[in-house]
Amino acid sequence: MTAEVTKLRQTVLAMLVERGFEGPIAPDASLFFSGKLDSLSATEIMIIIERDFGVDLSDPDFDITQLDTLAQIEAVASKGQAQNQPAPA
Repeated sequence: MTAEVTKLRQTVLAMLVERGFEGPIAPDASLFFSGKLDSLSATEIMIIIERDFGVDLSDPDFDITQLDTLAQIEAVASKGQAQNQPAPA
């Protein structure tokens, strides 16, 4: 996991604490469908993923349910980061 993905994870965990969730969260635990985070949090996370990882969330093949867990959020961000790295010289 890169430093950027780790920072994204910490941001999501901080959002959970701000909303009163203080327990540990499993990587595959639902964040949005369970009500732990709300649509404003989803928007903030999507902005970070687009801005910092180069993921185009307007792609017709993108499905918002791909961002319901920490593991999914990290996977989307990591994939975007890998696709947007410059080619080796």
